[in-house]
Amino acid sequence: MNKPLAFRWEARASRPDVRVVLVQGDAVLAPASLPAVDRQALAAWRRAAEFAGEVGATAWPPGLPAPVLLVGIGKKEEFHAARWRRAWAAAGRALAQAAAVQRAAFEWPEPAAFPLETAELAGLAADGLLAGAYVFDAYKTKKRARSWTFEWVGATLAAPPARDAVRRAEIAGAVLRDVRELANRPANELGPAELAAQARKLARAAGVSCRIWDAAALAKEKCGALLAVAQGSRRPGCLLRLAHAGKPGRKPLVVVGKAVTFDTGGISLKPGKNMEWMKFDKSGGMAALATVLLAARLKLPRPVVAYIPAVENMPGGGATRPGDVVTARTGKTIEILNTDAEGRLILADALSFAADEKPAAIVDVATLTGAVIIALGHEATAVMGNDDRLVLDLMISGEATGERLWQLPLWPEYDEMLKGQFADLKNIGDGSAGTIAGGAFLKAFVPAGIPWAHLDIAGTAWLEKDEAHGAAGATLAPARLLADWAARTTLGS
Repeated sequence: MNKPLAFRWEARASRPDVRVVLVQGDAVLAPASLPAVDRQALAAWRRAAEFAGEVGATAWPPGLPAPVLLVGIGKKEEFHAARWRRAWAAAGRALAQAAAVQRAAFEWPEPAAFPLETAELAGLAADGLLAGAYVFDAYKTKKRARSWTFEWVGATLAAPPARDAVRRAEIAGAVLRDVRELANRPANELGPAELAAQARKLARAAGVSCRIWDAAALAKEKCGALLAVAQGSRRPGCLLRLAHAGKPGRKPLVVVGKAVTFDTGGISLKPGKNMEWMKFDKSGGMAALATVLLAARLKLPRPVVAYIPAVENMPGGGATRPGDVVTARTGKTIEILNTDAEGRLILADALSFAADEKPAAIVDVATLTGAVIIALGHEATAVMGNDDRLVLDLMISGEATGERLWQLPLWPEYDEMLKGQFADLKNIGDGSAGTIAGGAFLKAFVPAGIPWAHLDIAGTAWLEKDEAHGAAGATLAPARLLADWAARTTLGS
């Protein structure tokens, strides 16, 4: 497992291996302590190299007395928390890849004006550094990960609010690193049972309770939708409940995360090209797991519960067929027209368990539709729900953490496309509004009066190749958002 980078605070930069200097548009935001000759040399190099300071761009200007890593944060008028965090993730990745760097330092540039408080900026920067420095090399014979130190220099970054924000990011980073290690594991090593065992282990270490329903227990609960997806695999499905107790007397927030450890599409087999990425169809479950662990490690006062239905969707001899009708735990019947629309089936039964908690709100998270990538690309997660306040709360946390959301409608008219011919519901619509159709299906399994939102993370859950701001693999979006929401929201208080 990767060793995390260590954070340290210093009154002044004491000859680090490299200084981090920000570039905002055409301006080099050098700290006052950087010698004038270095500042002039940096400005001259930037002009000569035409380094425009695009978000996440990095450069190592040669020939300076004190080595510097330039990090672009974009234009001043386009500043956003998501871009700031991405820039620092790129810095973390560049520093982690520089073998000669054991100590890096950053001093707050003066004067510098940003539309966020210094503490918020420091927390986002630390989170970005940790995320960018992460490398999944568990199966590499030659490991790339190494230990190094990042120094926060000067009184501005040593002030208690900024220091506390960095420390919280460090705590969160350790949780996210552990869960990313799990999320990046391939399906031959991580089926539903293995996922459950690892989740229980992480829960125990964090002081989180864990209960697991195996296939027999799910049959007793009449979870026909979840079991229908699992029956094509020799690896039985299960359902996990993890709970952070928080302070007594408060209604819990419940996160439901789809964990399909591998998704072939079942009988409705996916094309072979890029199917290997379907080991990340468990990403919603991984985000839910990370959320409840973050709530515990950060000692959030609000109770947080995670339900994670875990299955493998395979085209085995026992697999569900298109045209089959199954009965969900709520009693609703579902005509399965496409076995590759399986995530909504397992979530349907998990949502009924979530409703039993009498929660303040339910949020489900899933790599549900390829259609969301057509709509939003890889820059935002789609959100829809039955409660405007809940959706707004989530969007505010998305803006604060850099895990941005975009709301899609969920009007009653969309329900019509999911009315079944031979059952109460069918699991796909007419081919239009695919992302919304998935949300409309899930809405049918949430009792009236419970605030609920659906997050479709198919475009944000993983990176398919190494990027300037992070390594290929799981991102754990939107775990940061959900932890922030759990800390902020007053729903049900």
